[in-house]
Amino acid sequence: MQLNEISFAGSVPVDGYGPGFFRIGGEVIEGAVLTGATGTTTWGGYEDAQALLALAGEIDVLFVGTGAEIAHLPGVLRQSLEAAGLGVEVMNSPAACRTYNVLLSEGRRIALAALPV
Repeated sequence: MQLNEISFAGSVPVDGYGPGFFRIGGEVIEGAVLTGATGTTTWGGYEDAQALLALAGEIDVLFVGTGAEIAHLPGVLRQSLEAAGLGVEVMNSPAACRTYNVLLSEGRRIALAALPV
């Protein structure tokens, strides 16, 4: 078996997650998180649309992790994001973290906003 080292080209992948937290680049973030090429910060959840809208033009796809289970985004939030030109992919947070890491390693213009499990 041949193992290949993954390069994230200066971006920071999700190292892990657990009940109420995410570990990104070795740093533990309690609660919801927003991460991408511009850095990592806490996120105010669905009510914090402005933080997500600020990514317009910087990314092509925003992955939204909805916690332990997949759920629909509030309609107003989804409409605002799509109107700003952001592609939005919704999945549970574990799947969103894995997908984010894979596409990040490919050099894609993406971000992750995730609620904790």
